[in-house]
Amino acid sequence: MSNKKGIGLIVIVCIITGVLSSLFTVVLMKNNLVSSTKENSTQIVVNNKGKSQNVYHAVTDKAMPSVVGITTTTIDNNNIFAIPTQSQGVGTGVIVDANGYILTNSHVVSDGKASDVNVLFNDGSTSQGKVLWNDSNLDLAMVKVDKKGLTPAELGNSDDVRTGDISIAIGNPLGLEFQKSVTQGIISGLDRTIKTEKSNMTGLMQTDASINPGNSGGPLLNEKGQVIGINTAKASQAEGLGFAIPINTAKPIVEQIIKNGNFEKVTLGISGADLQMFEASTGTDLAAEDGVYVVEVMDNSAAKKAGIQAGDVIVKVGNDKVSTMSDLNKALYQYSLGDKSEITVNRGGKEVKLQVNF
Repeated sequence: MSNKKGIGLIVIVCIITGVLSSLFTVVLMKNNLVSSTKENSTQIVVNNKGKSQNVYHAVTDKAMPSVVGITTTTIDNNNIFAIPTQSQGVGTGVIVDANGYILTNSHVVSDGKASDVNVLFNDGSTSQGKVLWNDSNLDLAMVKVDKKGLTPAELGNSDDVRTGDISIAIGNPLGLEFQKSVTQGIISGLDRTIKTEKSNMTGLMQTDASINPGNSGGPLLNEKGQVIGINTAKASQAEGLGFAIPINTAKPIVEQIIKNGNFEKVTLGISGADLQMFEASTGTDLAAEDGVYVVEVMDNSAAKKAGIQAGDVIVKVGNDKVSTMSDLNKALYQYSLGDKSEITVNRGGKEVKLQVNF
């Protein structure tokens, strides 16, 4: 009799253990969003409606209402025939504020030259857009539509992104025929530099989530459905090499435009050049390894008042390392008029820290 009780007890313990084990493997959904460890983030889950779905379903459901299609018309008067020509473009954007503010790439809106910008929303409605701001070096732009009650995307923290993280892209590859396509992959690399027709873009995230023409300006998302980057380019000579601008680069711009309706970039008041390019073109060999060589300092500028001198090499703005003019340009976008920052320069082989008031 005691043996039977013992066997029964073992069975009960096993059942309880099995139930507990099952409970520990359940991933709960909150607001239809997966909350799971990155080691098991593709696990099938059950949402509050009793439907099984995975992380890609959850991210798509959350982010899709915030993704828009952007079609443009651009008139070009600069051609060999001196006859105006009209070109059409298609890209993607992401809603960043309920009152009609949309973030996209500068090249999607022809670097601000588009004569007509039309925005297609997830519900099928359309609205005319106006380009409020763009920067071709950053390849970012802000478009405004006269529409309220939109669903803004949740912006993540791109500084927390690691190689190997899940990445999900939503956009319109090859045009509206493939509108709202979802692709998935991982973050393949960080702090990448690519050369474009307009500049060297630095600090980019690399992903193997499929990105094609038309995906430009769309969001790159993490497993929580947060925007961690804005898709900008792919390597044409290889597969699985897509690049996105970290969302933290865009955040201060987005915040200021939503608050003030425009963006006023702070300036140092220098003319400069990438150190390596300067050394190669002049045959000089300066003490610094990387940075921006200061060719000239403008009178009454922030740089002049801070004590920056011609011949200095700017190597850091705040905590951000500066290797190129693109790095310097990007770092300055984090500041507004009236802000202060410490700028580190290499002067004759010695690092000098200077306080700059913008």
